[in-house]
This record gives sequence, C-alpha cells and structure tokens, in this order.
Amino acid sequence: MNQSKYQTIADELKSKILSGEYAENTTIPPELQLQKDYQVSRHTIRQAIALLANEGFLRKEKGSGTYVDVKYKRTESNGSTHKTIGVVTTYLSDYIFPSIIRGIEKALREKGYSLLLASTNNDFQQEKECIEKMITQGVEGLIVEPTKSNQYNPNLALYVRLKEQGIPMVMINAVYEEISAPYICVDDVKSGYLATEYLIKKNHKKLLLLTKIDDLQGKYRMKGFIKACEEYGIQFSPEDIITYETETRKKVFERVRRRLTVEPLTGIVCYNDQIASGLVDYLSEAGFKIPEELSIVGNDNSALSKIGNVKLTTLNHPKDEMGHDAAEWIIEAIEEGRDPDNIVYEPTLIERDSVKQL
Repeated sequence: MNQSKYQTIADELKSKILSGEYAENTTIPPELQLQKDYQVSRHTIRQAIALLANEGFLRKEKGSGTYVDVKYKRTESNGSTHKTIGVVTTYLSDYIFPSIIRGIEKALREKGYSLLLASTNNDFQQEKECIEKMITQGVEGLIVEPTKSNQYNPNLALYVRLKEQGIPMVMINAVYEEISAPYICVDDVKSGYLATEYLIKKNHKKLLLLTKIDDLQGKYRMKGFIKACEEYGIQFSPEDIITYETETRKKVFERVRRRLTVEPLTGIVCYNDQIASGLVDYLSEAGFKIPEELSIVGNDNSALSKIGNVKLTTLNHPKDEMGHDAAEWIIEAIEEGRDPDNIVYEPTLIERDSVKQL
C-alpha cells in the first residue's frame, strides 16, 4: 500500500517538475505541507522525495529545503546534439497519466532526448496553445493524447499542417478519426466487451453501462458493452446506458443512483477506475452494499483500483509500456524518416473484490 502511495506522489511531483510548475532550482513545498496535501504519513512523503532525488529530479540541501534539480535536462544526444520531444496529454498529475509520462521520460532520457511537457485539460483552446508552443520551440517530434477525441476538433487543420511540415507525431490512447494519424492504443472495444462478458458469466443479467462520451475510448467501450450483450442475449433499455462528459463527471453519480431506485440492477460496467472508484464511494454512502448488492467493474488498472475498502475488478492498461513504446516510436520516426506501425494492446481482465457471483 505504501509503495503504491509514494510512487503515485512521486509521479505527480515529477509531472509538475517536467511541466515547469516547479521551476528549476526552486524549492518544492515542505514535507509537512505535502503530507497535508496528500493525506499520507511523513514517511511516505520522504519515500517519494528520496525516489525523485535518486532519479535526479530533486536534491536536498540541509537547513534549506528540497530543490528541483536539472540533471534530467542535461542529457544530450550523441554527447552534443540536443533534441526535444513534445508530449501533450489531457492531464498531467492525476490518474494514469504520471505512469505514462514516466515511461516516456525514461525511454527518451536513455536515448539522449529531452522532454517538453504540456497539458490540455481536455480543452480545445488549451490544446491549440500547447501545439503552437511546441512548434515555436522547435520540437523534433510530438506524442499527443487527443482532446475530446469523440467530438469535432477545431484544431484538425493544425495537425494536418504538422504533417505537411514533416514533424513526426504519434497519438496515444485515442486518435482523431477524421485525419490519418499513427496511434498507440488499447483495444477499447475489447475492454468493454471483456468487462461486460465477465459480469454476464457471473450470472448478472441486469446491467448498466456508465461511460464518458466526449472521448473516443468511451464510445469504443460502449460498443464492446453492446456487442457482449447482443452475443449473450442480455436485454437492456436506453436508460441502462448513462453517459457523461468531462464537465459533467461529478454529477453523474446521482443519475446512477436514481436509475437504481427505478429498477434493480446487479452489475455496472464503468468507463474507468476513476469513475468506478467514485461510484463505489457514492453508492456505499447511499446504503448500497458493494459487491453484495451491486457488482462494479472498472478499467485501466490504476492505483485507484487497489485502494479503498473495495478493490476493483478492472481491465489492464499498459501505462509504463505505452509511454516507453511511444518514445521508441517517435525516436524511430525521427531517426529513420518513416512512421513505424501502429500499436494496439490486448486488454486483460484483473479480478479483485468488486464483483459477486450470483
């Protein structure tokens, strides 16, 4: 448990360093403040700081504080030519993103590349500003997680221009379907299918899907849910698919609760562990017993799936591997002048405590 917590905190601190929120040669917040912010013991904070100090991101100065170091920016390709890769993700310091960024950063550093990191917060205007900033700063290539990938994006012309300028780019987790772009993704249709099939094989016949609809992963996971229900003859009504968007996530739990008061359901497939974990807490406070009365499946095998009173059954997401592969992909594209093949990971189910056999 402690290892998971200190690694998560280390990842978040590293993301803030890479994004410039914690600038070079400035101190990070004191240990007591970090302990309060993350609601953990001082020992856990010190473990996270020690990990980052060992990796060259922080240095401790006795009587002064803990400073952001610059070792991670000192590596130069072939000892002389400095090359930078731009990485644009929807978020930096929460959920699975620190692990993906860690995988990217490690692989780039090993090959002598540095990383320029930015976040869109799943907002089109911020995405535009991030991409333009990357171009201005002369990045050699781009690793991009699309913003609201299931909606029309006003920045598509910007991505076409990148291609015309010969700047290699690969998308992770999703891809804009309107343009031809290489991608590294999980098979999200299969993820949705496996989660649903697992509940069905546990004899659950009254199912609900709770999914995010402004991102392409949510649409594909919905497709997998419907496919499994069709193949196994499971009936569901339109009210049994509840969708939300980035801005409405916090309001969706009440909609699920209202649905459960109208008709008893036994199993819920959730878009990801973040929404599943929040739903478990919300419904538990409302008096529902998980998994005795209601089984829940998450997705992404995040740290959230392993904490709390109920450990989530979930689908695996190769976070560090995806980051590493994305870095290897973009370096090969730069150095060999061609796009490598797309990468699609096969999801696997991880059984824990949130599903009951009926």
